This record gives sequence, C-alpha cells and structure tokens, in this order.
Amino acid sequence: MPKTNGLPIEILMIEDNPSDVRLTKEAFKDAKVRNRMHVAVDGEDAMVFLRREGRHSEAPRPDLILLDLNLPKKNGREVLAEIKADSELKRIPVVILTTSDDERDIMTAYDLHVNAYVKKPVDLEQFIKIVEAVEDFWLTVVKLPPK
Repeated sequence: MPKTNGLPIEILMIEDNPSDVRLTKEAFKDAKVRNRMHVAVDGEDAMVFLRREGRHSEAPRPDLILLDLNLPKKNGREVLAEIKADSELKRIPVVILTTSDDERDIMTAYDLHVNAYVKKPVDLEQFIKIVEAVEDFWLTVVKLPPK
C-alpha cells in the first residue's frame, strides 16, 4: 500500500471521450486506495494543468497520469514528450490508455519513456477490468516517487 500520509492519490486523466472518462471514474470509485480523479479533455489543457497555469494554478501535482493518444489540440505523443522533457514532471508515471495497437504508436510511446502502454478493449466489462488492473498495479503495488 503506498504511503499517502492520509491524502488521496491524485490522478490526472487526459481523455476527450466522456464515456471513457465516466467508465474510468466508476472503476476507480471503489478503489483500494483513496484517489481524486482530475480530467483534462485535450493536450493543451493537460499541460496547463500540469504546469499549474491559468485556471489550474491551484492544481495538485498528479501521482499518476492516464493519457490517451488521440486528443484534440495537442496529441498524446506531444503531451508525453513534453512531460518527459520537463524536469519537474518527468518522474510522474504516465500510462497510455488508448484504442491504438499500432506498433509505431507503441514504439514511439516507449521511445518517449512512457511507463506503460495499455490498449483499451472495446468490450465494457474488459475495459473496467483493465482500469481496475491499472489502478491495482500503480496505486497498490508500485512505490510512486515522492512529490
């Protein structure tokens, strides 16, 4: 169980599909670890959140980022590259959660130092199982870096 000092784990989900956001929130609702889910609906908003700018000036630093590749304004590859190039953000674990199983997308993501690449299943029940597995591994098994 990760040390949270009684505080919930902060998760940033970068996803433009409202259905996937809703399903992910539902899967995390009964999590073994207390968490707070924040959502950015495009790549530009995600970077504003992560850099705590503008309307996100009070945003918490995420303990985990769930990132879709296919985003408006700035795609997931660009967001991942910016996160991993930023000395303040690069240690935050990033899990790509996407519909793409294209080998080039997978290779590019790992070349950009993603921590894990997970293909979203089409089936609702499988999607929930995948989200629960991500939650279980990243929030109960792995020791996250200190803030």
